[in-house]
This record gives sequence, structure tokens and C-alpha cells, in this order.
Amino acid sequence: MSDHLAAIPSPAWSGFSLGPLTIHAYALCILTGIILALWLTSRRWRARGGHEDDLWNIAIITVPAGIIGGRIYHVFSSPDPYFGPGGNPIDAFKIWNGGLGIWGAVALGMLAAWAVARHQGIRILPFLDAAAPGLILAQAVGRWGNWFNQELFGAPTTAPWGLEIDKYIGGELNPNWPDPALPADTLFHPTFLYESVWNLIGCLVLIVAAKRFRLGHGQVFALYICYYTLGRVWIEALRIDDAELVLGLRLNIWTSILVFAIGLIWFVLSRRRHPEPETEVYLPGARALDGRDDDGGPANHDGAGRAADADPDAGRTPSEGSPEESGPSEPGAEDRRRRTGDGDERRGFGFFGAVTSAISIIPDVANRGRGNRDDQQR
Repeated sequence: MSDHLAAIPSPAWSGFSLGPLTIHAYALCILTGIILALWLTSRRWRARGGHEDDLWNIAIITVPAGIIGGRIYHVFSSPDPYFGPGGNPIDAFKIWNGGLGIWGAVALGMLAAWAVARHQGIRILPFLDAAAPGLILAQAVGRWGNWFNQELFGAPTTAPWGLEIDKYIGGELNPNWPDPALPADTLFHPTFLYESVWNLIGCLVLIVAAKRFRLGHGQVFALYICYYTLGRVWIEALRIDDAELVLGLRLNIWTSILVFAIGLIWFVLSRRRHPEPETEVYLPGARALDGRDDDGGPANHDGAGRAADADPDAGRTPSEGSPEESGPSEPGAEDRRRRTGDGDERRGFGFFGAVTSAISIIPDVANRGRGNRDDQQR
């Protein structure tokens, strides 16, 4: 018994009910991670010279797309519970039971972000740089959903910090229990905790590196890819849940190696071409800037976002910081204050305004592809 004094216990609580609605702890972890990611990304995007409404416009499409993409990848990489012997295809839609693949979430989320950014005239690379630390922070928090679901743990271990898993739930064998022959007091590697800590450290690494080395042009996001996949390789190797194997290794390990190589090449080539961050976060004539210039003329983007990545103080106006930090002579500082909503002149329209904006994005993007062929689609 003394050997298990430091063990991590299984949670006795996995959610609560509100009438006919069940609120799952797994969903709460995902939601908390999303909220923290939006908060951090908002601070970093405004520090780069962007407007807070840009984040809402992108997030209202990207977050659902990321969840859908994550679920699709999970089902693709672990098909047996849904399409194998004894599997139930309907369970593929039961996202509350857990199962989101980060690769699908990032891929479909990036595609959605690119579509919205293109529509709004926002440069996607600086936005991805602003979002990268928030993304890995969301992953750190979301991993705790696996603890509540008692899933995706590692191999048996004798480490004192091993994870306890209930062998029986409701009098029946836990479907996540790896081997009925294992004794009930077996401890397992808490891979959810390993990845959560790894990602929290990664969040700090990205923020510090972005500021210290003046990263831009997608370099922070590329560094996120490299850091996350590096940790995912060794953490994935510890897991014992069902997964597709390729040449004896789990599919996610091969995916991590491939994505790491892509991220490394991206980072090295971008760093050689762009040793300094962008000076602009909007494209000329950006729709995102419509109505954000109180003078009624074209917005002045000079110097917007230069070397402000990961430094919230860099986005402050002269009245908010010291003269050494921002200075009254900074090009476009007063106009940028109006655009970013840091001053009193212009406030963001927030979530509900983003919903209205999102409704117009889908048909507009489609119209660009159709040109004048709308009549043929009717």
C-alpha cells in the first residue's frame, strides 16, 4: 500500500447533469483550453497590431472546424472501435466519450483560418504566430479530459507517480482496461500528465523564443510544430491504447516524425529568408479594416506588428507605456490604437458580431470560386 501513496488516483467524477443534458468533464476541459487559447491569442494578436475582432471572426469558424477535423483523424487512426469487429459506427459521433486527433484538428483548423483570413485580408502567417502559444496551451489543458475519461494512459509502471485506473466500473470490466489478467492495483504511466506538462513548458518556450529571437513569418508556428511533435514521439511510444500500426510503430509516431521534418524545414527556410518579423499584419485594402479608421480614410499600417510578437507591452500606446517602449514618434501609432481597440475611440464587436460576420463569410468565399456561375448552381 505504501508504494502507492504518491500514485495519481482515478477521478470519481466525470460530469454532471442539468435535466436531460449531461455536461461531461472531458468537454469542460476542452472548453477551458479553448477559452485560454482565445485569451492568449487575443493579447498577442493585439500586440502585433491586429484588432481583437479579427480573432473572433477567425475563431467562430476555426474552432468548430478543428473539433470536426480532430474527430475525423481520431476515427481514421483508430477505426476498430467504430468499424472493427463488435464496433459501432454511431459511436464515431459520440465525441463526449473522448477522441480528438491533434493532427486533424490543426489541419482542418488551419484551412478554416486561412479561408477566413483570406476573406478578411489578414496575413495568415503572423496570425498563426500569434496563435501558436495559445494552441499548445489549449492542448495542455484539454489533455486532462483523458484523465477524467480514464483513457489514453501508458504502459504499466512501478513509478511512484503512476496512474490508478478503475478495473471495474459499475460492476463491469472497464473497456479501457488493457488486460483482464492485470491486477486491479496496477499503475500506468500518466501520459496525459506528461503531455500537459510538456505543453505548458512549450507555451513558455514559444513566447520567450518569439520575443528573444524576433520570430515572424510563421516561424513561431513552425517552432510549435517541432516542439510538440518532438514530445509526442516519446509520449506516444508509452501509450498502449488501440492504434493503427505501420512497420511496428503507432501511426501517430510516424505522423509526428513527418510533421516534425516539415516544421523544421519550414523554420530553417523561413528564418534564412526573414530574419525580422513582419511590419504588416493586414493585406492592402483589407476588409478587416473597414470602418475601423475614424478619419474615414485608408488605415495606415506602417510599422504595425514589428517585433511585437509575444510582447503585450509592445502593443501599448505612448500614453500606456514609457517613451522608450513606444515613443510618440512611432509611425502609425495613433491610428493603430484606434484599429486595435486599445483606445476609447473604437471597441470590438465581440462574439455576437463575429457570428453575424461568419454567416457572410461562407457564401462570399464560395462566390469567389464560382465567379459568375451562380445561375448554374441553382
